[in-house]
Amino acid sequence: MPQGDIDKIAKETGFSGVVWVDRAGQVEFAKAYGLANRTYHVPNTLDTRFGIASGSKGFTALAVLSLVQDGVLELSTTARSLLGKDLPLIADDVTVEHLLTHTSGIGDYLDEEADTEITDYVIGAAHELTTTEAFLPLLDGYPTKFRAGERFGYCNGGFVVLALLAERAGGVGYHDLVRERVLRPAGMTRTDFLRSDELPADAAVGYLPLNGADRSNIFHLPVLATGDGGIHATAADIATFWRAFFAGDIVDSVDEIVRPRCDVPEESMRYGLGFWLHKSTDTAILVGYDAGASFKSTHDPHTGTTCTVLSNTSPGVWPIARVLAL
Repeated sequence: MPQGDIDKIAKETGFSGVVWVDRAGQVEFAKAYGLANRTYHVPNTLDTRFGIASGSKGFTALAVLSLVQDGVLELSTTARSLLGKDLPLIADDVTVEHLLTHTSGIGDYLDEEADTEITDYVIGAAHELTTTEAFLPLLDGYPTKFRAGERFGYCNGGFVVLALLAERAGGVGYHDLVRERVLRPAGMTRTDFLRSDELPADAAVGYLPLNGADRSNIFHLPVLATGDGGIHATAADIATFWRAFFAGDIVDSVDEIVRPRCDVPEESMRYGLGFWLHKSTDTAILVGYDAGASFKSTHDPHTGTTCTVLSNTSPGVWPIARVLAL
């Protein structure tokens, strides 16, 4: 393991976060860098909880797929059948499967093809976004980009819609649904949805450069995450998650989840049901990048090797990820 290379890049780039590598549950490398709270000079540790941004989409997918496993939903269930008159611009033929595979074509409130900067304020009143239903006004009014099933088009809003469908079908709030159906069976005891305005002492504050200063991301993201991102987790919990997922402890349909559904050449990856996949191997990948948070984790089911990098800055993980060939 190139510890010297990692240390060198961490120093050169001012990396703030945690790097973790284990094989079949045996830790081969684990080290924390930088500060979790820059105001009070609190260092990051291996036990620090980091926002994982869009890495959370995998957990949303598993919550939805557990409902499919129980017969509460089907992959062919249309969004319209549960949305009723809400979000009328979502086409009638958009299904759960389309949303899970980013092939729904629906308009996106956080359009990654738009010309925006990570420092832009794009979600309006962040403090009001505490429930999935509260996102309805934010999701509304975006016209369809392409016909459902036509192609891959990464869509943050699609996973908020999935959270909404899961709530309405399952009769349980999204946050509790993920806790009960994903985090608990996976044994992820240090992972949860944390309000950004009351972060506990063991959670890293997310930072991004604004007007020559390092400022927190509290006004850039929903105060409480929902289906498209924002869970806080430790590196150890992510390693625990991968083992539980591939052991079938969360849902039975692991092979179907990691079966490639779309080629995404612009990302040099493929996509399954809520999970990125290596372009040519069976390695599964979770990735997240947001204002004041970045995350990448890979798991090779054949060797049991997990590589995870978490950071409480926006571009933080990528130089380290390249060294680890993530």
